[in-house]
Amino acid sequence: MTAAAPGLHVQDGFDADGPVIEVRDLRMRYGTVDVLKGLNFEVRPGEVITLLGPNGAGKSTTIEILEGFRARSAGEVSVLGVDPAHGDERWRSDMGVVLQSWRDHATWRVGKLLQHLGEFYAPYSTPSRRRPIDTGELLALVGLADKAEQRVGTLSGGQRRRLDVAIGIVGRPRLLFLDEPTAGFDPQARREFHDLVHRLADVDGTTILLTTHDLAEAEKLADRILILAAGRIVADGSADALARQVAGRTEIRWTRAGERFVHSTDDATPFVRDLLNEPGPAVTELEVRRASLEDTYMEMVRRYEHGVPGDEPVPFEGVVR
Repeated sequence: MTAAAPGLHVQDGFDADGPVIEVRDLRMRYGTVDVLKGLNFEVRPGEVITLLGPNGAGKSTTIEILEGFRARSAGEVSVLGVDPAHGDERWRSDMGVVLQSWRDHATWRVGKLLQHLGEFYAPYSTPSRRRPIDTGELLALVGLADKAEQRVGTLSGGQRRRLDVAIGIVGRPRLLFLDEPTAGFDPQARREFHDLVHRLADVDGTTILLTTHDLAEAEKLADRILILAAGRIVADGSADALARQVAGRTEIRWTRAGERFVHSTDDATPFVRDLLNEPGPAVTELEVRRASLEDTYMEMVRRYEHGVPGDEPVPFEGVVR
C-alpha cells in the first residue's frame, strides 16, 4: 500500500466519491523563509478550481507539491488517493499537466508527437477510461485538426499553446493542472478553450486546477476560487460569494439634469425603485455595480501583503523526507 499521510483518505484504489485533492496544514520553508504557512483545502471530483495570487504568493510551489515534483516541509496531502511524495507511474497516468511554457520537440510533426506521447498511457487504459485519446479526435478538440503534418517548430504561439493543452489531456486525465493555459490565445481561441474546459469537467468528469492572472477568465471558468496571499489561503468560494464577503454594499451611479450622482447602499433594489419614482427630471445613465472579482482580489491581497498577526515561523512536526 502507498505510504499515507495520517488522517487523509490515501489508498491504492482512488475513491471516485471522495475528494480528488485533500490538503491539511501544508507548509513549505526555504531556509528560514516560510513560503506556505498552513494551507487547508479540498477539491471534489469534477470541480474547476482557480488558484489566484500575486507573484511570490506560493502558487507554483503549491502546484509542484500536488504534482509530486517538490517535497513539502510539513503537512498532509492526498492527490487521487495517494501521497504525491510517493506517487508511482500509474498514479501519474491519472494526471495531466499543462505547463506555462514548453519549447521541446520542435522537429516533430504534431500528429506523430501526440501519438508517441499517447503510447505511454496505453498500459493504463481501462474499459471506463480509454487511453490515449485518439489523435484525430484530440487534434479536433484543441482546434489543430489541419496541423497534424506540420512540424511543431513552425506553429504560431497560439497554435503551440493549443498543442500544450493537447499534450496535457492526451491520456484522458482524471485531474488536470493548467498553468496560465490561454497565454498567447486570441479571443476566439480563448473562447474555444473555455468550451473545452467545460466539456472536460461536465462530460468527462475531469477535475481541473487552474492558475491564471486573468481574473475575467477565472470568473468564467471556476466553480470555486482560492486566493493565496502571504503563504495562506485568504479566500475560498465562488466569485459571487467572495464579492459579497469583501463588500456587501452596492454602488449606484446615475445622472439627473446633467449632474452625476453616486450612492452606496446595502440593498440596491428599494433604493433604485424609489429613485426612479421620484418626481423631477428623468434619471439617465443608471449603473448598479457590486464588487467585481478584481475588487475582491485586490482587497484580499491588500489585507495580507504586509503580513498578518502570527506570521512568526512555526515549528514543524512530521517533516516529509
